[in-house]
Amino acid sequence: IRSVWTLTSLLGAGVPPQVQLSTGPPEPVVPSKKPFRVELVGGKRYSWCSCGHSRKQPFCDGAHKAKAPGLMPLRFVPEEDSTVWLCGCKHTNTPPYCDGTHKQDFIRRRPL
Repeated sequence: IRSVWTLTSLLGAGVPPQVQLSTGPPEPVVPSKKPFRVELVGGKRYSWCSCGHSRKQPFCDGAHKAKAPGLMPLRFVPEEDSTVWLCGCKHTNTPPYCDGTHKQDFIRRRPL
């Protein structure tokens, strides 16, 4: 059973509704509601931030270790040089690449 308790129910009114206690898996924050255009070098290893806390978006800076320990970066090596759009909302179904999920209402309503 997955339990989610809002702090509002525990502490009363006045607590932002996005603050929750949860026993479920960690969920990434939304650092950008737009994808990042990136020039990738073939054969080079990249670490895409999956938690949303990195200050070097869209790439990992290790922030997940303290802010989202259950989330890990996605490491990938492109086969050739290419220009791509990497996901900025962290909810893509094709990580690390943007699939347009940032256009959906559940992302548009989220705070940055």
